[in-house]
Amino acid sequence: MDETTVPEEPDGLAAFKHAFRRHAAGVVVITALTPEGKPVGFTATSLASLAAVPPLATFNMARIASAWPAIENTDYVVIQTMGVRTRHLAERMSGDHDLRFEGGHWFVGPHGLPILHGVTSWMVGRIVERLLVANNAVIVVEIEEGALGEPDDALIYHERRYLKPGDQV
Repeated sequence: MDETTVPEEPDGLAAFKHAFRRHAAGVVVITALTPEGKPVGFTATSLASLAAVPPLATFNMARIASAWPAIENTDYVVIQTMGVRTRHLAERMSGDHDLRFEGGHWFVGPHGLPILHGVTSWMVGRIVERLLVANNAVIVVEIEEGALGEPDDALIYHERRYLKPGDQV
């Protein structure tokens, strides 16, 4: 099929899904604590830098997500960039929410927040804005501290698969 061929005229939702499956995105894991101190986290591809001064970043999430009540009621999150070596953690954090923190794959960081072992970087962000849009939210955080991990190939999400740059699609 060439680029001028349209298989079927998709509706808006189908067009959206088709386009974003083809849009490769970097993979991060966002972690936080519930008001009771229980760790929560999820895998995301929506991280974006908003400003350098002050250092602001954004990520998006559904308000029906299991981590939403924690994000809605906390002041701090950790944004962790994932590499190929931590693909298994990205997959784990997108799976069963009851099993995401079972085991020794994380440690307690600043503010008591969970940080995953082996990530390429992590940043602690203070939530400065929650913008509610339909059943979703755009979360704006001001980065307060962080650290670099070991270098690794980037982990990207494309066509419903985790890949490294250069992998065959």
